[in-house]
Amino acid sequence: MRAQKTIMPTGPTPWHAMDAEAVLARLRSASTGLTAGEARERLSRHGPNRLSPPRKRGPLVRFGSQFRNVLIYVLLGAAALTAVLGHMVDAGVIAAVVLVNAVIGFIQEGKAERALEAIRGMLSYEASVMRDARRTTVPAEDVVPGDVVFIQSGDRVPADLRLMWVKDLRVDEAALTGESVPVEKSREPVDPEATVGDRKSMAFSGTLVTYGQATGVAVATGDDTEIGLINMLLSRVQPLTTRLLRQMAEFGQTLTVAIGAVASAAFVFGIVVREYSVSEMFMAAVGLAVAAIPEGLPAIITITLAIGVQRMARRNAIIRRLPAVETLGSVTIVCSDKTGTLTRNEMTVQTASLAEEALEVSGVGYDPHGGFTREGSEVNPLEHPQLQELARGALLCNDAVLEESGGRWRLSGEPTEGALVTLAMKAGLEPRMQKELYYRVDVIPFESEHRFMATLHHNHAGHAFIYVKGAPEKVLEMCNRERARGEDRPLDIARWERRIEEMASRGQRIIAVAFREAEDAKGSLVFSDVEGGLSLLGLCGIIDPPRTEAIEAVKQCKQAGIRVKMITGDHALTARAVGARMGIGDGRTVRTGRELDGLSDEDLRAAAEKVDIFARVSPEHKLRLVEALQARKQVVAMTGDGVNDAPALKRSDVGVAMGIKGTEVAKESSEMVLADDNFASIAHAVEEGRTVHDNIKKAVTFILPTNAAESLVLIAAIGFDMMLPITPVQILWINMITAVTLALSLAFEPAESDIMHRPPRDPREPILTPFLLWRIGYVSIVMVIGTFGLFLWERRNGASIELARTLAVNTLVMFEVFYLFNTRYLRRLVLSVKGLAGSRYVLIAVALVIIFQLLFTYTP
Repeated sequence: MRAQKTIMPTGPTPWHAMDAEAVLARLRSASTGLTAGEARERLSRHGPNRLSPPRKRGPLVRFGSQFRNVLIYVLLGAAALTAVLGHMVDAGVIAAVVLVNAVIGFIQEGKAERALEAIRGMLSYEASVMRDARRTTVPAEDVVPGDVVFIQSGDRVPADLRLMWVKDLRVDEAALTGESVPVEKSREPVDPEATVGDRKSMAFSGTLVTYGQATGVAVATGDDTEIGLINMLLSRVQPLTTRLLRQMAEFGQTLTVAIGAVASAAFVFGIVVREYSVSEMFMAAVGLAVAAIPEGLPAIITITLAIGVQRMARRNAIIRRLPAVETLGSVTIVCSDKTGTLTRNEMTVQTASLAEEALEVSGVGYDPHGGFTREGSEVNPLEHPQLQELARGALLCNDAVLEESGGRWRLSGEPTEGALVTLAMKAGLEPRMQKELYYRVDVIPFESEHRFMATLHHNHAGHAFIYVKGAPEKVLEMCNRERARGEDRPLDIARWERRIEEMASRGQRIIAVAFREAEDAKGSLVFSDVEGGLSLLGLCGIIDPPRTEAIEAVKQCKQAGIRVKMITGDHALTARAVGARMGIGDGRTVRTGRELDGLSDEDLRAAAEKVDIFARVSPEHKLRLVEALQARKQVVAMTGDGVNDAPALKRSDVGVAMGIKGTEVAKESSEMVLADDNFASIAHAVEEGRTVHDNIKKAVTFILPTNAAESLVLIAAIGFDMMLPITPVQILWINMITAVTLALSLAFEPAESDIMHRPPRDPREPILTPFLLWRIGYVSIVMVIGTFGLFLWERRNGASIELARTLAVNTLVMFEVFYLFNTRYLRRLVLSVKGLAGSRYVLIAVALVIIFQLLFTYTP
């Protein structure tokens, strides 16, 4: 009979906490599925099972938005004024700088908008469903709430399903939850408050079935699915403007107001007090404006950022958006996903616990190079019979295959089983040879209901053996003996339970291995053969190990004053164990997603800043944590590789995605992609980012005194009622030929020796600090006194105006040459061999400027 019709739910429903029969009733469905007519009606009501595309801006609107910046307006004004003065080449250069910046921004923004397209492509193309009581295949877009859906190994789940029938189902949810191993599923309801990663009775849209089969009823499709929620989060998240762009916008506004005020005041003063004509004062005001505008600064900043991008690419950090380079230099907190980022995402046996001892296993991942130690002393596995028995049992009761290809070991099968095969190879067992010596006759496959796997083997002498592996509490129930020194003895349950507790406290996933001899002629295996009388061989403690280089990188970040926080969807115990090994957190404190749900915004901000490890978190939690840290004025870099990381990656100041194992959604939501998936590359990127910021600050510190000196020279001439020492055309010569040439050399400056031992700079610190303002003012006055003084000296000694102006220009240029060397270090003495001759780019720039000035001075 069809279930009684009830009202469809209108709000969020805890499907995972309801009986499958109640879910069918709530959805007005049945185990025989929907009729074709019901499916059509629901499709028209709920819409296709796909994620809504975002509203897109047209290319013209996107291109026009690149010009919405005060500094760009100032540059366009400079180009117009320069054109009025008849200097078309320089006007063209300024306009080209603006256009290049706009094109770069347009291209990068287009790439960013593909993030949502990538996430929408994660749905299946087809789905197997029940329609009119018959199994049929339909496009995944046609799946509707209430459809009964079949899934099996290799399928991508087409919608959020409440599972009704399960046969040993395991689903890879790493991209959605951060879980490091495929999740075992069941049909039993779970706690209504369970987080996404703990909803064992659900299979979520976009995740991958790695093993087994199941039938479920679709409870959510399209935007209503968990992946749809991430899509909606991603579309609502507004990426932050980088601090460099904000600072340059503020700087441009301040500069615009100051230039306008000074030029207007000079214009009025010249007409009213000095009685110049309007046309004369207009040209003087234009010259003053041209002198004050740092036309070359945006070009210098863009080139400095581009050089930083090239340097980072050589260190495996690929920058997708130019301004992110500088933002990296101001990062105060790195929030990192665990699985695949801090860890290898390759399960590894690290403890082999035997009856009388526990051995530590070295080596990581599926590479079978490694050894065994007991309290720091090497153990030869070939001379350790009990270890050989444990390794043989773990290898034979196993379906995984390891193969070497191009120097890398690749796994076919379950990650946990791959770790056990690797253990056996480290113990000196060759998988193919062992399987020939002990060939498999029958198997009881692993199923979540009984939580173990058993295999029956015969050797060439005709003897039969049964091996069992599975959850330790289940296998212990099946054992009454333990293996020690080649013999069986009574099982000491209390000791094994203490071992299990100790291994679990280190975040290890535990697999127990047992065996028994069988009748020589036995040809099949049934449950009664393994329900008792087994002998326990030992326990294998498995963990996804931290990357060795990541541990060092965390240490480097700490030295640089950067805190590293782990935010993962994995279990709290696992996260704490990994954090302790990496030096993240205090080794005790972990906050879970459920605990975060009960916190107010203010309490969450306090917890986000105080706690360093967060476990069992959802995409919403990751996003809230990033926003909470930013509310505390922190500059946040977020790393991740999964779909679940995308909203937080997009919101953070610098999103960092994994290039090898990262999803396309994560990459498109980020500002930086790590080509080697190595957390250590982030530390290198921070170093380059700090270098870029230093070099931008050096360029600003170099360019502004020159512009200020040119302006002050003109103001002094108007104030003293004298001829202009430098004409507007000569000002453009200095700005576009000499200043840009010299300033450009600063873009190539190497990192200063103490750059990774400084604390992060205050994110609220402006580009022009009080110290730099004082320095700019002081240098400007020195330049004005020298330039204006020599001009007056020459005029009083009878020099022509052309000769005096030529001398003034050359004086100002040579001031710049000497000041360039002084700018290489902002707070250290430059009078050393390295300070004066340590940059070939500075020496080349100086040589070029001298050649240009010789041409300027001696050619007609």
